[in-house]
Amino acid sequence: MKRVGFSNVMLVLGLLFIYLPMLILVIYSFNASKLVTVWGGWSVKWYVGLLDNTQLMGSVMRSLEIACYTAVAAVALGTLAAFVLTRVTRFKGRTLFGGLVTAPLVMPEVITGLSLLLLFVAMAQMIGWPQERGIVTIWIAHTTFCAAYVAVVVSARLRELDLSIEEAAMDLGARPWKVFFLITIPMIAPSLAAGGMMSFALSLDDLVLASFVSGPGSTTLPMEVFSAVRLGVKPEINAVASLILLAVSLATFLVWYFSRRAEERRKRAIQQAIEEAAADGWKQPEVRRPAQA
Repeated sequence: MKRVGFSNVMLVLGLLFIYLPMLILVIYSFNASKLVTVWGGWSVKWYVGLLDNTQLMGSVMRSLEIACYTAVAAVALGTLAAFVLTRVTRFKGRTLFGGLVTAPLVMPEVITGLSLLLLFVAMAQMIGWPQERGIVTIWIAHTTFCAAYVAVVVSARLRELDLSIEEAAMDLGARPWKVFFLITIPMIAPSLAAGGMMSFALSLDDLVLASFVSGPGSTTLPMEVFSAVRLGVKPEINAVASLILLAVSLATFLVWYFSRRAEERRKRAIQQAIEEAAADGWKQPEVRRPAQA
């Protein structure tokens, strides 16, 4: 009889600790009872009732909108910062710039949120913008926070690239900006996708920063859930959380599936190239013998 190892037991316990609460949440989203802790049978009325809960659905759409904007802006700014840190090796203030880029990673969100709040208030008094805090201020706050993660992920990928490909393209007459968009960007595309997904998830999950820089009419989903949980968990919240888990799971599966297909195509192309090169190497040129008199 095969013995179960300690590492396998700890792995199973760790996975149960992470995913069992999510499974319970999904199950109780189909609870017919209004009391979350009392099982009253299976029902989908809470999912149907979400269509009538305009406040909750409005916060969901607002959070998704901010998360999409944040992912795009964070990838753009984080990629530029990573390119400067990895390719521009010598310039004045490089150490300071690197510290400023990675500072949001170690800075407490309370400090970051309070600093941004004071900044927006001072800007409103000096230049009249922003007149009120809302989606734009939340987007700016999330972008400053998520761009640091993108910079770290993309920097790791840029350090692994073979510079000979870019140098060969520039030797053939390609301009630096063309090399960047046509060669560098496709090679670091997986890291850009990872940074974008991470920024989307962090923005969708953020509560502290949004609480500081939001205003009337700009309540996000985490803020809505947090304010509702203080009075007791409602069944609609379980339904919304289950839908978000379903959407995230489908998106993760699609990314994994297409990435796996792309990797398999790349491996087949490399294997085919190796086989063709080996076949060409084994071909011996025919030697013509001189005709006999």
